Amino acid sequence: MSRDPWSLSIRAQENASFPTRQLDSSEATASGRDTISVQGDVNGNLDPEEGYRWEEGDKVDPAEQSLLQKLLRRVVVNCNDQVEVLQSDPNSPLSSVKSFEELRLKPELLKGVYTMGFNRPSRIQETALPMLLAHPPQNLIAQSQSGTGKTAAFSLAMLSHVDPSNKWTQCLCVAPTYELALQIGQVIEQMGQFCLDVKVAYAIRGNRVERGVKLQEQIVIGTPGTLLDWCTKHKVIDLKKISMFVLDEADVMIATQGFRDQSIRIQRALSKDCQMLLFSATFEESLWEFAERVIPEPNIIRLRREEETLDNIKQFYVSCKNKEDKLEALYNLYGTLTVAQAIVFCHTRATAAWLSAVLKQEGHQVALLSGELTVEQRAAVIERFRTGKEKVLVTTNVCSRGIDVEQVSLVVNFDLPVNMEGKADHDTYLHRIGRSGRFGKRGFAVNMVDSRLAVGILHQIEQHFHRKILELNTTNVGEMEKIQL
Repeated sequence: MSRDPWSLSIRAQENASFPTRQLDSSEATASGRDTISVQGDVNGNLDPEEGYRWEEGDKVDPAEQSLLQKLLRRVVVNCNDQVEVLQSDPNSPLSSVKSFEELRLKPELLKGVYTMGFNRPSRIQETALPMLLAHPPQNLIAQSQSGTGKTAAFSLAMLSHVDPSNKWTQCLCVAPTYELALQIGQVIEQMGQFCLDVKVAYAIRGNRVERGVKLQEQIVIGTPGTLLDWCTKHKVIDLKKISMFVLDEADVMIATQGFRDQSIRIQRALSKDCQMLLFSATFEESLWEFAERVIPEPNIIRLRREEETLDNIKQFYVSCKNKEDKLEALYNLYGTLTVAQAIVFCHTRATAAWLSAVLKQEGHQVALLSGELTVEQRAAVIERFRTGKEKVLVTTNVCSRGIDVEQVSLVVNFDLPVNMEGKADHDTYLHRIGRSGRFGKRGFAVNMVDSRLAVGILHQIEQHFHRKILELNTTNVGEMEKIQL
């Protein structure tokens, strides 16, 4: 089995113009406070004697990021990436479908699919659905690139799989957080709205069950800890009767303390005939090790990793002395260039708050996004920015991935992205500047460089991407006017 990491960028998750609920902090991943030291002042606004403090909330929580993307994504995106399939049996004929009718779904389920607005299968659904609905059952590991319709795919599989006349749990779906479990359940309930005899239960903290009384709901969605308690302690689910087991958001799952082992305990108690499915946005080495333990003899659907292309994003750097100098350069950029909307990335909440306040005082329409906001508040801020109510978004790394706003033509790295070792964070840089140049349009990225160490970070980025980043003199109007967005 190949173990290459595929698909660096994570676009917005599919689905859901559903009502939101408050995230249960007891189920979510807790953020910690870490302190590191780097030599000198990387971003020009810190005391070198104090070292660098990584502020709580500025690191991206994978569970919160996944939820944020689900709240923002209302439709399945058009995925242009190539789907690659590795079959457990290479001699088995590979099948795909171009319409939901080809799947021979129950009429009430097909009606539910069309009621949700799915007119035809997405690219990943074309290949995945025949495997999910195959007889005999086939196990599957799938890279679920954001927005490709994977939740709808395995929801359709579970609804097709259950026998409504059997009043016991037949399908289990494990999600890493309370909120994500609710989101999945809402997809299943909407898709199965015409399947009147199929019921869904939620194994989430706060939902109580009577010990020893078997559940009659055919589908149960839950978080690992509560689901394990329901199966082993309260014994309301007979794991030997489970015929389909789904692990969703597996990359988020293994990043959460305890969830990995709890998921493995559930899987080990299942029968050998149970169909097992695992979905993940990324396929890193740690994910493969986990997947190989819980999914025996799988078919694999992955996205071919395409070479990162920065051809449509012009990159420059501006030499500055301090944060006030950076601010002046930002004014010059915004005043000279024809900018529809801009995103300005800061490393800390404090810098982001200061910058947004100063810009507002100057009369700019500015939105502020940082880890201090709840997921729902972040979604509301991004939605206002997306609809043009604010022209400038000042943010920390919580907005570096997955937010597609077509009008963004300028990205400014007010602070260069560094990792916890004080070195260039190449992935974050790629995701940040990728907020411009969306949908094939040209974008413009400017990096503020204010110290010898910042110059070193910039050189690391140049070497990694094999691109020369040219200097830009923002005080030279003639030079600025030559730049075409």
